[in-house]
Amino acid sequence: MDRLRLAFVPGATPDKWARVWRERHPGLPLDLLPVEEERQRAVLDDGTADLCIARLPVELEQPAPLHCVVLYDEQPVVVAARDHLVAAADEVTTADLDDEQLALPHPSGWRPAADQLDFPPMTARDAVEVAAAGTGVVVLPMSVARLHARKDVVQVPVTDLEPTRVALIWLRDADSPVHQDFVGVVRGRRAGSGRGLGGR
Repeated sequence: MDRLRLAFVPGATPDKWARVWRERHPGLPLDLLPVEEERQRAVLDDGTADLCIARLPVELEQPAPLHCVVLYDEQPVVVAARDHLVAAADEVTTADLDDEQLALPHPSGWRPAADQLDFPPMTARDAVEVAAAGTGVVVLPMSVARLHARKDVVQVPVTDLEPTRVALIWLRDADSPVHQDFVGVVRGRRAGSGRGLGGR
């Protein structure tokens, strides 16, 4: 391996780990590859990337088994127009959103109780635009909402939805000391400790 290729989904911030990697391994370049969530598994299967910072859930067994190390949880937030009622709240529950139109399906399957409009498929950015227009709301991981932040919307935590988990994934069959050393970086291991290039 002459370089390490790390894919990452929108909202993930690999920069701090990339900085540590580059300090420890100046002779093994690290490429950062932005990837949409729909492709987070495919970039491993097709060989585009060696590892991926992904947003769970991910199919971990098919077409080939993956290693998965959970990195952190993300708070879900509702994004709504700045003049929406939720803008006055510090936090809300799903019950507070029962009368809303949800512009983008939520991965958990939750949806408001009100009859829903048939929104076309759209990206998170598109859904934030719908929210800004006052046509609906969207519930996103906080980091994704921040990525698409704009002055005409607000972001309010939703307290009773499960957080989104962000994880490092890679093919089990491709596992190597290089992969393990990067796991050491994201877990905060010191150089020379544990498995990987710096350990035994």
